[in-house]
Amino acid sequence: MRENLKIGILGGGQLGSMLLRHAIDFGLSVSVMDKDANAPCARYTSSFTNGDQKSFDDVIAFGKDKDVITIEMEAVNIDALRELEKQGKKVFPTPDTIQVIQDKYTQKQFLQSHHIPVVPGVPVAGKKELHEVADKLPGCLKKRRDGYDGYGVMVLKTSADIEKAFDQPCVLEELVDIKHEIAVIVGRNEYGDVQCYDPVMMVFSEEKFILESQVAPAQLDAGLAEEAIALAEKVADALQLVGILAVEMFVTKDNKILVNEMAPRPHNSGHHTIEASTTSQYEQLIRAILGLPLGDTKLHQPSLMLNILENEGLRADREEKFSSLLAIPGAHLHWYGKIGSRLGRKVGHVTVTGSTMEDILAKAETIRKILN
Repeated sequence: MRENLKIGILGGGQLGSMLLRHAIDFGLSVSVMDKDANAPCARYTSSFTNGDQKSFDDVIAFGKDKDVITIEMEAVNIDALRELEKQGKKVFPTPDTIQVIQDKYTQKQFLQSHHIPVVPGVPVAGKKELHEVADKLPGCLKKRRDGYDGYGVMVLKTSADIEKAFDQPCVLEELVDIKHEIAVIVGRNEYGDVQCYDPVMMVFSEEKFILESQVAPAQLDAGLAEEAIALAEKVADALQLVGILAVEMFVTKDNKILVNEMAPRPHNSGHHTIEASTTSQYEQLIRAILGLPLGDTKLHQPSLMLNILENEGLRADREEKFSSLLAIPGAHLHWYGKIGSRLGRKVGHVTVTGSTMEDILAKAETIRKILN
């Protein structure tokens, strides 16, 4: 019986906590490990382990009595996951999939090897090698590993900017003339069944490179939407994915689609699926890793998702702001319960639904004013 399965999640942040809530619908026994004893998941499960996801020993100890192991972050120990596979544990996404995606340059090489269009880029070891390729500037510099929520990304306009650049392994990408940034969440199970969600339009902070808001469905021509979905399916098949995958893409000014990055786990661009889709991205992950039929990904209403970043106004008057926000019809608050949040950190999100996109945009503008 599935209720006797022991499932482990590596990572105890907000993605893990939302996954826990959907696992309850399936009557599942789920344990979580995170190096932060105060991670959001710690308050939502009695089976929480304080351990380092990058530690071989910690991951082995956590996984030894589990049947299925999944992740809510890519920064995990691959060698330990491979050892657990040898011991008969199911690890989804597979260690091979995670390893490809952990490194942004390896991602790029993998995609190119499968004839999937990407943003051109070159690897650099640090500032010294950046000076050697200064003729490629302006460009976008990304840390090869462990970047998230805009951390580990910067634009270098001229060689004078190299002094403030990351002095570690990075990939320097061409600056693309972008019309839109979009994402497609794709689910795939062991049997090769694939289901994609409609593309979403993403709006990023130009200063912090963090997702500010996301609109579903993306306001794209039907042909471009179909092309984006086909690309996401191709990527999932190439990876032999079991689980879910966020495929972030650029739509250029001349309507070409380029894959930007991938994440083999629940993703910020799929939060809206909780309120707006028949099957949420979290339920889809559970279905995929347990070998269940994949769920219907259809949007049953349009939506807009706003990230909430910690700011002084929220710290000073959170309860009143939340009361005002929750009085707005169609607004659904997700507060992550992070302890000791720094300014600018992602601490929650709001999903806004409505009958028309015009109505949703008006509500979202009201919510922005409340939260600032």
